[in-house]
Amino acid sequence: MTRAQLLQSLAGYFDNGGFESDLGRRIAWRTESDAGPPGEVLAGYLHEEMVPALARMGFSCEVSPNPDPRGGPFLVARRVEDPSLPTVLTYGHGDVVNGQSAQWREGLDPWQLKIEGQRWYGRGTADNKGQHSINLAALEHTLHARGGRLGYNITWLLEMGEEAGSPGLAEFCASQREVLRANLLIACDGPRVSADRPTLFLGSRGGVNFQLQVKSRDRAYHSGNWGGVLANPAIVLSHALACLVDAKGRLLVEGLRPPALPDGIRQALHGIQVADGEDDPEVDPAWGEPGLTPIEKLVGWNTLEVLAMGSGSPQRPINAIPASATAFCQLRFVVGTPWQDLEKILRAHLDAHGFAMVQIEVTFGAPATRLPLDNPWVAWALKSMTASSQRPVTLLPNLAGSLPNDVFAEGLGLPTLWVPHSYPACAQHAPNEHLLADVAREGLQIMGGLYWDLGEARGLPWH
Repeated sequence: MTRAQLLQSLAGYFDNGGFESDLGRRIAWRTESDAGPPGEVLAGYLHEEMVPALARMGFSCEVSPNPDPRGGPFLVARRVEDPSLPTVLTYGHGDVVNGQSAQWREGLDPWQLKIEGQRWYGRGTADNKGQHSINLAALEHTLHARGGRLGYNITWLLEMGEEAGSPGLAEFCASQREVLRANLLIACDGPRVSADRPTLFLGSRGGVNFQLQVKSRDRAYHSGNWGGVLANPAIVLSHALACLVDAKGRLLVEGLRPPALPDGIRQALHGIQVADGEDDPEVDPAWGEPGLTPIEKLVGWNTLEVLAMGSGSPQRPINAIPASATAFCQLRFVVGTPWQDLEKILRAHLDAHGFAMVQIEVTFGAPATRLPLDNPWVAWALKSMTASSQRPVTLLPNLAGSLPNDVFAEGLGLPTLWVPHSYPACAQHAPNEHLLADVAREGLQIMGGLYWDLGEARGLPWH
């Protein structure tokens, strides 16, 4: 079978209902991981759904418990054709965020795949069951097309706790370093830059979640009797936030601003549009760092966001000065940001602006990663993807969101290529999550082309 015949075979698998059947079966597994301790369904998805799919391709499979009790189990599946051959590592996750069933549109159920035109609805269709189902099918068809021999070894790592922050992933990978030893990571998660633009990204922005709190006293006091003589923690906290980010969204904490945007990154992002889909929100052109285009702000810069705020009782306001105020914040950042010093940097900045009373608690942090644009794997992947899709491929230096790519790029020392099969308006993590049929069909062919081309040993930068 030729490469072109492989792509035709994958198109037929989609058109004849094979992908729909596989994805529908996987969506029915309620693999929520962000609502408390991991349940048995997480292991069930691996044992009953993933292991059989991989075993029939000749993988040896092992499901292992998570070293962190907060996280679900891991599946490591290995297919070794020859120990002397190079190895590709693939990653995905079978867990999903909570279903939010009551908030889905009438006629939709998060645990039942439903097709309406281009949109395939269901929890996990975009994140990440649809994406790793595309990869599994593409690999199986490639194996058949190449007569049962890829020409390289391949390892699959599937986790069941990504939506809970990937607890235990770094520790597990460190303990399994030899088992996971590889030459390259190819994985799929996150969205394309737009539905009609195949996308390759090379890492992700990092993220730090932190909480700011002003606790002025133990209880609220009547605003008529005490207003004007007691500090209002909500007002204090509002002004503290205003010294971190201005009224136009510009980050004001000098120590948390990134290095200047490199010329190579600026060139790679030139001409890429943000929010050009019919369901995308309208971009606020004056928001964020002055002098940058929207895509440069989104991918190449740092942003500090307030995710939630609370003081008093918004559901039933009373005439009282609240006792405390809290803001839940997040810094999204690019490579080169001293994110591990965030608490110290914020402390110094707030103190200098007269807000020593604001307490800081960092609750989560993950580093930013970015494979250099001139890495030879980048040009190879772009060439393969263009050949399969027959249209231009967008290269993003890194995803605007965050992924556990540091585990692979830094922990395992791998070049990392990410090929997403979703799009920005997919309602990921929200009600009415969906996958687009055209994107999934094209994704099957793109992945088939990549797996095929990896078997053509000439010119590949394995070392």
